[in-house]
Parts: sequence; C-alpha cells; structure tokens
Amino acid sequence: MTHITRDKTRLLNRVRRLRGQVEAIERALDDEKDCGQILHLVAAVRGATNGLMVELLEDHIRFHVVDPRHEADPDKSRGAADLIDVVRAYLK
Repeated sequence: MTHITRDKTRLLNRVRRLRGQVEAIERALDDEKDCGQILHLVAAVRGATNGLMVELLEDHIRFHVVDPRHEADPDKSRGAADLIDVVRAYLK
C-alpha cells in the first residue's frame, strides 16, 4: 500500500481534523447548544468524512484497479476516469 504510505501525513492530518470536529460535536452536546448548531457541526463532519473517502477511493482505483493517466487501453482509461468522477460526485 505504497500510495497510503506516501500520503500518510496528509491523510493523518485529515483524520486529526475530523477528530477535532467530532470533539466539537461532543462539546456542543455537553454544553446543550442549539440543535441547529449541532446539525451544522454534524454536516461538517459528514462532508469531511466524504472528502476523505473520495481521496482514499480515488487512490485505490488508481493504484489497484487502473490509473487512467497511464492506461494504454482507451476504454479502460475512460472507464476508470468515469468511475473516479462518479465517486467524487456521489460523495460530494
């Protein structure tokens, strides 16, 4: 999993930001903040989690399935690029 190792610092930083966001939800609940504020915090965590998932899935496709930038078969290249685009759109 060299692609994970290569991007380890960046991925860990994203996870640490997520942890901070989850802790903000916990504090808001503990402090009995307005439910609207809590919903916004939860939505932010969901967006950050989806962003991490997109990054991991895209790297997985490029490393373990086919990298559209380096694939000689144009159909496979287009298919991989389309899959990456769909994953990005779905998890936005």
